[in-house]
Amino acid sequence: MGVTGPPGPVMDRDEVDRALARLGAEHEAIETSLLALQDHAGRRLLEGAALTGVTKERWESADASITLLWAYFDAYTDVLRAAREIRSRRRWSSREDLVELTELLRGEGVTVAGSATATANAPTLQGSSSKLSEQFTLVTLVERMNELYATSLDMVVAADAVWSALPARIDLLSAELQRTRRLAHSVGVRPGEHPAGDDLERITRTLTSLREQVISDPLAFWQRAQGSSAPGGGRPDTTAYDREARALEEVRREIDAVLTVRQDAEARLVKLRDVLSRADRTLAEARTARGEVLAKIAATEVPVVSGPPTALQEQLATAAEYRRHAQWHRLSPLLESLEQKAEDELLRARESLTAVTAPLAVRAELRGRLDAYKAKVARHGLAEDPFLIERYDAARRMLWSAPCDLRVAEQAVLRYQQAAAELLSPPRVPQQSGPEDRRGESTS
Repeated sequence: MGVTGPPGPVMDRDEVDRALARLGAEHEAIETSLLALQDHAGRRLLEGAALTGVTKERWESADASITLLWAYFDAYTDVLRAAREIRSRRRWSSREDLVELTELLRGEGVTVAGSATATANAPTLQGSSSKLSEQFTLVTLVERMNELYATSLDMVVAADAVWSALPARIDLLSAELQRTRRLAHSVGVRPGEHPAGDDLERITRTLTSLREQVISDPLAFWQRAQGSSAPGGGRPDTTAYDREARALEEVRREIDAVLTVRQDAEARLVKLRDVLSRADRTLAEARTARGEVLAKIAATEVPVVSGPPTALQEQLATAAEYRRHAQWHRLSPLLESLEQKAEDELLRARESLTAVTAPLAVRAELRGRLDAYKAKVARHGLAEDPFLIERYDAARRMLWSAPCDLRVAEQAVLRYQQAAAELLSPPRVPQQSGPEDRRGESTS
């Protein structure tokens, strides 16, 4: 929409002709804009919808504004027609004609009757004159029309944008929801029996309510763009929709996990039995080793070995029962829990075996150390040394006797090492002064 030129003194014929040409083009542009607004799909939907909330309030104002727009346009048309008739009376307009034309084109020659009620309902014009009729210049009238048009178009475009975007997306999500519900039902995920089933019911109720709200109050889901003054500047607010879409995706992942359980449940159960069987065998080995340690090692603490966990076996039997009855939604979390517990049990059994056999490992290390030093002594030609033979035999008797006192045996091995080190160390050379060097060969 355009704006007419400023008022001035009595216009001459050329000024009148230029003004009429400009007003004619402006009239055409205004009419085109109003017809486009009248035929806008959003306006037609608003006109026939059962609106609520903020949309209902704004549409009542916008509808009044559109009605007022047409009243203003009709008054504008009447003034333009009257001015054209006066100008067409004669080829060379008289001064009286020019004065009359100047008053129409630049003065307050536009009268709009009965506009007070419509103005009161138009939010941008509240506070304007409450007279039963109003006088305008063409400039003021066009400014009023521009203002009413912008606010009305903004409201119509915003509502149409929400209706074009959200209901279709909600319908697509609802269709996906129905497919997910059928899939969930096939694997036993039902409301009251599984949290995912309860979530599906909640999402269904929320989407139904959300669609009703979007249809009746689209502007409640409109987010205006910051700093934008253009009509329809903004975007649909999809926060509620996005939240439910994410919730449905989470449920779908849970159902996929249940489906995966249905496909590989038997293999997972076999693996679980194998892990628990290995744990049992390891514990049995640890109990046997403990008896051996108690018989062969003296003066040491040997930890008690616990028996196999009956609770895990009971849970494994429950899991097998779930599989036989196709209760996949119950089997899925139970399998995940059992797999972790079985691995923990196997680790505990291995740690128990390691702890029980630690004294035997110490004895084996002492035996190895004793034999290593004997071999070293032999390489140096001292295998027949009586003192070393005596120390070696004493240590060996302790390490190969049962029960073996590890603390005493370790001391015997150390004595043999020290004796060997002294014999293998280089001879000491006397010095003229200073302390005698007593360092020998490393015993490592």
